[in-house]
Amino acid sequence: MSDLFDKIYKDKGPLGKWAEQAEGYFVFPKLEGPISNRMKFRGKEVITWSINDYLGLANHPEVRKVDAEAGAEYGSAYPMGARMMSGHTDMHEKLQEELAAFVGKQAAYLLNFGYQGMVSTIDALVSKSDVIVYDVDAHACIIDGVRLHLGQRFTYMHNDMDSIEKNLQRATKICEQTGGGILFITEGVFGMRGEQGRLKEIVALKQKYNFRLFVDDAHGFGTLGATGAGTGEEQGVQADIDVYFATFAKAMASTGAFIAADKEIIDYLKYNLRSQMFAKSLQMQLVVGALKRLDMLRTMPELKEKLWENVNALQTGLKDSGFDIGTTQSCVTPVYLKGSIPEAMALVKDLRENHGVFCSIVVYPVIPKGLILLRMIPTATHVLEDITLTLTAFSAIRERLENGTYKRLSAAVSAAVGE
Repeated sequence: MSDLFDKIYKDKGPLGKWAEQAEGYFVFPKLEGPISNRMKFRGKEVITWSINDYLGLANHPEVRKVDAEAGAEYGSAYPMGARMMSGHTDMHEKLQEELAAFVGKQAAYLLNFGYQGMVSTIDALVSKSDVIVYDVDAHACIIDGVRLHLGQRFTYMHNDMDSIEKNLQRATKICEQTGGGILFITEGVFGMRGEQGRLKEIVALKQKYNFRLFVDDAHGFGTLGATGAGTGEEQGVQADIDVYFATFAKAMASTGAFIAADKEIIDYLKYNLRSQMFAKSLQMQLVVGALKRLDMLRTMPELKEKLWENVNALQTGLKDSGFDIGTTQSCVTPVYLKGSIPEAMALVKDLRENHGVFCSIVVYPVIPKGLILLRMIPTATHVLEDITLTLTAFSAIRERLENGTYKRLSAAVSAAVGE
């Protein structure tokens, strides 16, 4: 018998082994100052491309005013208790009703956190006899929710319709034997690649296969569709999404999330979502703030217009400069480069220290070995100067990556971790 912690002492994991070199700079960095297009990193101003504040609401004066007033009136605790016991209010109901109407569903239910809510919703929707079919590139919250499932689950190749249909066929055969049903899960927008889920084609398969569609639209809500109602609206299939999920942590610049569906489905989930039944209610300050943010989504289309003006300028500039941004169909802007993890660390340090550009770095195991992904999130607060300076910086770091400068600079780091 071994000590439970033996494995921890021996193996820190694919990311943990870099902690000594990376922590506090590449991971767990500290951005300071008001949330905006420019913030402070280690005392220096940087152009910030890592904040999911799509519509620029995080530090909007109208939002700050309402948040402050709600905090003064209700504090940060009210209401106390879980929704089912003592944490339910008229304002919670009002927000749910307005969210449901905004995304074109009969009813909605508030979730304290997106990650927690996604895990719990998946768990509540399926039983042992059911089968889950989901995208191999699904977000970690979906993967963790699927892990709770005691029945069969199948992944399909990312956005691959042939793979989708093959797995639906497999799931159908199993359900014919178990008497269960099929839950199909995809994302509206995949947060790393920026690609939209193929909702229109997936919905078309409902004519052939009997499944229910659950869409995680964290990055689509507020940014896509004529009114901002998300990827389903963008693709013209919002009504065909059986369970719609979105978080407040992106376009709404807050904390919390919601699910929306037919009233009977929401009524069922209200009484079976363990993460909400046994957790304190979303505090009133956040509920009131979300109502204000939702009102701004509906009544201020110029926010989304400015966002997309910046998205188009950045993505067009990157493509014109010869950068590979994949097949993004959203605000999420990935830039793919080739290199090792130590090279990526040297590259990002150069980008931040010498060019004043801060963006997220994504490496193995999130993406395949040998690739570096610089993930950029344009917002409505960015200006043309930010984009111009960033494009110049990216051209400079690409040259240093290709001529071997970062490889030489990272040699000591590579040796330290045995790479």
